[in-house]
Amino acid sequence: MLVRWNRLSAKEAAEEISPCCGAVAWARELVERRPFADESSLIAASEEIWFRLNADDWMEAFSKHPRIGERKAPEAASTKSASWSAQEQQNVAAGRAALQLALTNGNREYEEKFGRVFIVCATGRSASEILEILHRRLQNDAATELREAAQEQNKITNLRLKKWLAT
Repeated sequence: MLVRWNRLSAKEAAEEISPCCGAVAWARELVERRPFADESSLIAASEEIWFRLNADDWMEAFSKHPRIGERKAPEAASTKSASWSAQEQQNVAAGRAALQLALTNGNREYEEKFGRVFIVCATGRSASEILEILHRRLQNDAATELREAAQEQNKITNLRLKKWLAT
């Protein structure tokens, strides 16, 4: 996969990698660093780029995620990103009705407080675990929460890069 991707035009390479993160600046900078020899060098570069981006870039990536517990991805999300979100949230989808309602209410409270969708790496986590994380993070101040959301987005991006490489 990397050998082929390393050879694509910059435009094609950015379009192909963008569902892994959703921030245009991240995809552009990652493409500019090609060629990559292996998964670990790709992920290291991805993390370095991600944590140097500004809050607007982070918000752009966050905007491509559906709310936790929702099945429909936002219109801004690519088809691949929406598919990955559904896979990542499969444990959440299995939650009971009361838990789903609590997540819906928590999402609304989070969005009212922070002005964006709640970002958490849902892979392998149950709905109740995610609800606990959501309640804890609602106690954060805006700056702390932005950093924590960025760290969660980085985890999601790393998992998606690995999925992408496996295709």
